[in-house]
Amino acid sequence: MMRLSKFIIVGIILGITLYKAEAVSWFRIFEMFHFQSFHMYGIIGSAVILGVLIVQLIRRTHMRSIEGKEIVIPPKDKALWRYILGGFIFGLGWALAGVCPAPMFILMGSGYTVFVVFLLAAMTGTFFYGVVRKYLPHQIKSKKEP
Repeated sequence: MMRLSKFIIVGIILGITLYKAEAVSWFRIFEMFHFQSFHMYGIIGSAVILGVLIVQLIRRTHMRSIEGKEIVIPPKDKALWRYILGGFIFGLGWALAGVCPAPMFILMGSGYTVFVVFLLAAMTGTFFYGVVRKYLPHQIKSKKEP
């Protein structure tokens, strides 16, 4: 449990930060999908830029993990259509529910218990994907799989 405590603390800090920044506000998400405000695009864009910079830093400095192993980030497959389709499906679910997965937990933690329904729907979709994953064209069997 002690090993997980650092992740729990970071998760709580992230949740408080996103809540205070109004990144989990349904109204902010509504504004974003109607192109009425830059607020959410600024948050998402900052995260993307920061992510690119951190990945480049990890790759160029051969950064090591806490355990001392070098962090290796394998290159992504260049099949652009699946990322576009997956992003479309994710965005559609986000637009219909008004939240993406992380804010579901944050909003439940702040007292909006109706998001239990959305969490159950998201978990059902994830389970369904796990069941049909091996039949989808993107599944590449590795040497470790039977």
